[in-house]
Amino acid sequence: MAIASRVSKRALSTFAAAKLPEAVAAAGEAVAAAEPLPPATPAPCERTGSRVLGFEDTGRLFAGEPTSALVRTLAALQALSVGPLVDAATAALRSPAVAGSALGRAAARATAYRHFCAGETADEAAAVVRRLWRGGMGGILDYGIEDAEDGHACDRNAAGFIAAVDVAASLPPGSASVCIKITALCPIALLEKTSDLLRWQKQHPSFNLPWKAHSFPILSDSSPLYLTASEPPALSAEEERELELAHERLLAVCARCAEHGIPLLVDAEYATVQPAIDYFTLVGALAFNGEACAADGERPIVHGTIQAYLRDARDRLEAMVAAAERERVRLGLKVVRGAYLTRETRLAASLGVPSPIHGSIQDTHDCYNGCAAFLLDRVRRGSASVMLATHNIESGQLAAAQALELGIPKGDRNLQFAQLMGMADGLSLSLRNAGFQVSKYLPYGPVEQIIPYLIRRAEENRGLLSASSFDRKLLRTELARRVKAVVVGRE
Repeated sequence: MAIASRVSKRALSTFAAAKLPEAVAAAGEAVAAAEPLPPATPAPCERTGSRVLGFEDTGRLFAGEPTSALVRTLAALQALSVGPLVDAATAALRSPAVAGSALGRAAARATAYRHFCAGETADEAAAVVRRLWRGGMGGILDYGIEDAEDGHACDRNAAGFIAAVDVAASLPPGSASVCIKITALCPIALLEKTSDLLRWQKQHPSFNLPWKAHSFPILSDSSPLYLTASEPPALSAEEERELELAHERLLAVCARCAEHGIPLLVDAEYATVQPAIDYFTLVGALAFNGEACAADGERPIVHGTIQAYLRDARDRLEAMVAAAERERVRLGLKVVRGAYLTRETRLAASLGVPSPIHGSIQDTHDCYNGCAAFLLDRVRRGSASVMLATHNIESGQLAAAQALELGIPKGDRNLQFAQLMGMADGLSLSLRNAGFQVSKYLPYGPVEQIIPYLIRRAEENRGLLSASSFDRKLLRTELARRVKAVVVGRE
């Protein structure tokens, strides 16, 4: 049976009433009672020649940031640049004996967790959002749960996401959005089976999927259809019911976001489950990003994610946008490079098939910048909303310059930039100083729950030439400037 496009009141109340960890529930109540702060005023635009963003004046860039915070950040990023140390740490985190021990959790909490995460509770994450807002940036609340194994876990996760929306709604208007993972709302095995069926239907259009609702294009001819080499078995009646429940969980979260006007960002994940994730996301977008949103220029509620390191990213993007424009739906998309490189490479090698990822880093950069330019033009036309999530300085410079050239107002909520907490702070601050809207991605939750996320961040920052090398250079420059100012002041 096809999935309903709107969530029932029964489903919404069921997930909202599901039992949450006490710390999360208490935090939601505490934040709801807090008084909202006035919105921060962005700094005036800075432009030097054709470069929109400025990094040379580190004094201005890090103005308001305490020296102790800069020292801690530099120390953390420097440690992560030591390859053997990162390899040993990630191996330990992958070990259940270490990650599950009190000592292992304490070590993770004092190091990578402290740097990359906003706390264990929604109350702690909300405090970070308020601090960011005072400094002219927003926050993306990410209750860090993923890879649910059964329906009971999915119900608890849905309740956690709804609680995150309620916390976001209690914060200053416009300061917070919420990020979720579909793998937390639908059992992994069912997502894999659904993805196989969607890939098979792409290869054989007459193949019937009785449970499939109307959606935008999910796959393209360049997608890794070879991951489904033979006809998969149909979903059983029980699996169809579980798929419907997963949709209800997602739509319950979407409905709460729509009630409070909170943007919902749906993360992309790995290739074996991504078609099902896109299917869920686009059905949600059709339900909540309709003609009224497109007509009044409001930022849409539901945002999917395009991973630019995938070879099929641009083809799928263009197909989605064309379909959304035909149906007068404002499509919301977050553009990222991708965080599952190791997993995708290993899977392709084990199957003896081509990797779905671009053959070179430059191809990935080109794809990201091309997707960003394509979507910026749609923002100008009023048919799309985009969050450009990047740590790459060149991509940030290009997108900022293109936005100005296209005449997109700095206050247009349909253009956002984002970076992860603990990464690319120089880029975040420079974009903020130039007047753009910037948010930091804020995972929160118990340490053991966040470990998969910490492993991905450690791998991303591994090595001297990692994504954090530019930030380390900026931090060293600013700290040297501050030390010199103190010494000169004493003379």
